[in-house]
Amino acid sequence: PGSTIWFTLTIDGESLGYFNGCEGLSSHVEVEQRQEGGNNGFVWQLPTRVSYSNIRLTRPLTPDTAKVAKWISSVQTGIKRPTAQISALRADGSLVARWGLIEVLPVSWQGPSLDPASPAVATEVLEIAHHGFTD
Repeated sequence: PGSTIWFTLTIDGESLGYFNGCEGLSSHVEVEQRQEGGNNGFVWQLPTRVSYSNIRLTRPLTPDTAKVAKWISSVQTGIKRPTAQISALRADGSLVARWGLIEVLPVSWQGPSLDPASPAVATEVLEIAHHGFTD
């Protein structure tokens, strides 16, 4: 608690580097309600479909940006949906949590706004889609 968290993204065992922001690690189960005849005090809640939100990873520009560009360019030569892993690490490098992702696809990359009038840190944002979590 109260410590700085870093995230690593690994695609089929190849690290794409460290990120300092991660949003969208979530899933949603759609529920269908069914009323049972003769039982007016109870409604069945039945799971139907699970959906997963896109994940957005952010970081300052690093030499690892070239690895992200290479992965995105590989989509043009044929869609291969690899597995991925996002790990949350403390400042000392110890593991906090890990999420495995099935069939990952890069859907968006946003580079920095390079404005000499704005001295802000040059950041990149990578957005990925997936088909679920692994164990």
